[in-house]
Amino acid sequence: MATNGTSDLKRKQGIVSSLCKHFSLDPKAFSSQVPGNDIKTLYTNILKSSGKESPQNNDEVMKWIAFADSFPSDSKACHGGLNELNTDLAKKSVLLGNGFTPSEADVIVFSVIHSSMIALSTPEKDKLPHVMRWMDYIQNSEDLGALFEKILLEKPVFEPQIAKAAAKPEVTSSAKGTVQNTKIADKPDTEKNAKKSDSADAKKKAKGDKEAVPEKKAPEKEASDKDKELSVSLLNIQIGLIRKAWKHPSADSLLVEEIDVGEAKVRQVVSGLAKYCSPEDLTNRRVVLITNVKPGKLRDVMSEGLVLCASNEDHTKVEPLLPPEGAKPGECISFSGIDGKPEDVLNPKKKQLEKITPNLFTDEKGVATFKGIPFMTSAGPCTSSIPKASIK
Repeated sequence: MATNGTSDLKRKQGIVSSLCKHFSLDPKAFSSQVPGNDIKTLYTNILKSSGKESPQNNDEVMKWIAFADSFPSDSKACHGGLNELNTDLAKKSVLLGNGFTPSEADVIVFSVIHSSMIALSTPEKDKLPHVMRWMDYIQNSEDLGALFEKILLEKPVFEPQIAKAAAKPEVTSSAKGTVQNTKIADKPDTEKNAKKSDSADAKKKAKGDKEAVPEKKAPEKEASDKDKELSVSLLNIQIGLIRKAWKHPSADSLLVEEIDVGEAKVRQVVSGLAKYCSPEDLTNRRVVLITNVKPGKLRDVMSEGLVLCASNEDHTKVEPLLPPEGAKPGECISFSGIDGKPEDVLNPKKKQLEKITPNLFTDEKGVATFKGIPFMTSAGPCTSSIPKASIK
């Protein structure tokens, strides 16, 4: 391993603690083994104590253990390994495994690179978006907050973009007025004289135009109503915790979940996620869901909500949005600068959901947004491992 002394010992202690957390074992039972063994031996001993057999992809696990064993402790020397990892994570949520369930390889590599990622500057972290997203996911899904310092994801600065958007009409209006004034000033006197005879008609026309102005208020009101109809504030978006999940009894593409949203009883929700993850993947996972959709049956099973998922362009990769660690079930999502009371129940006839969801997407860092404004909780933004994804 490319470390020595205290740093080597501390790194292996972190690996043992996180692996024991992964396998539900007591790390104290392995503390005496840390000084005299390498990562491979420690992993083998912990796996054996867990009573589980070696995974089918054991060769791949060993490959990542070798990566961890050779990873340098010097933050200046680690860039090559981190860039390699960033490339590998560009098209998947976890290093090994199916769907969203982290493997022991994910836990080991996370433990090894954590201190190096903490030491990086913000610009350096920005160059590793897939590693940052993956680390946030592993820390949350494996509940490693007590073992490792949280690596805060830099939130995109959206306010300047909104400010620019607000300022644009003023600039355009000013520019337009300048051009019009210039054109009027540039008209030759002969043209002005030629139109003197029409001045009376022009005045009448101007007067008629002024009288016609009030008639334009109707479309303005219509546009205002349309904006209100498209506001994300109509949706009651909350944090949920999936307590139980199982396959739909009569639809292979559907899963049924019982989700805790801080109410007296759990909500039953039907989701089209069977192709992308198993019930085991979803159990005890935090999600983001819309809770004011009209309840209804999907293939004879009642559904009382809609789990929001990120999807890449060709829908080959789909995953539920991930709330940050610390967000509590039942907490409502907020959007900076957008106020309004959600509907008690969305009206399917108005197609409100269909009009709003085209404006939901993840940005280049995987932060979930409405028109670029993050899905915010008291603990930070909701995210996905899929950047520039649609959200439905």
